[in-house]
Amino acid sequence: MKTSQCTNQEGGRIAIFPGSFDPFTRGHESIVRRSLPLFDRFIIAIGVNNDKRPFMSTEQRLACIKETFKDDPRVEVVSYSGLTVDLAREVGANFIVRGVRLIQDFENEKHLAEINRDLTGIETILLYTLPEYSHISSSIVRELIRYGQDVSAYLPKGVKLEGI
Repeated sequence: MKTSQCTNQEGGRIAIFPGSFDPFTRGHESIVRRSLPLFDRFIIAIGVNNDKRPFMSTEQRLACIKETFKDDPRVEVVSYSGLTVDLAREVGANFIVRGVRLIQDFENEKHLAEINRDLTGIETILLYTLPEYSHISSSIVRELIRYGQDVSAYLPKGVKLEGI
């Protein structure tokens, strides 16, 4: 079992926030904004799974998230495939940030956090979703889009899902 450290070799606190973000919602945005005071560098990591067919392309998701955080130099947006802990090692992250909406999310995240800590020593920080966003999920937003509904209330301000 590895031991965790609070800072990497450069002395900074680097976190990654992994997910499919298909699409990136106001709930995701809230988790990022609430996490920012804790870290020197914050990497939003879009997981790419070639076995799944995403609703939005990776490029569209990258563009939407970059637009949302364009004024904050601490936030980076990348895409990756493979294990999240491998990306964490590659970028020097010492924390994984995850949002929790439901008790089922907590149970799943607890198991992943334990495995990730066993593999690499990286710590996972769970933030509970604010009540006003707890009903929002990417899958519900995708479903609403499929049926032609306006989803702007569920997306970060200024984000338009054009061409979808």
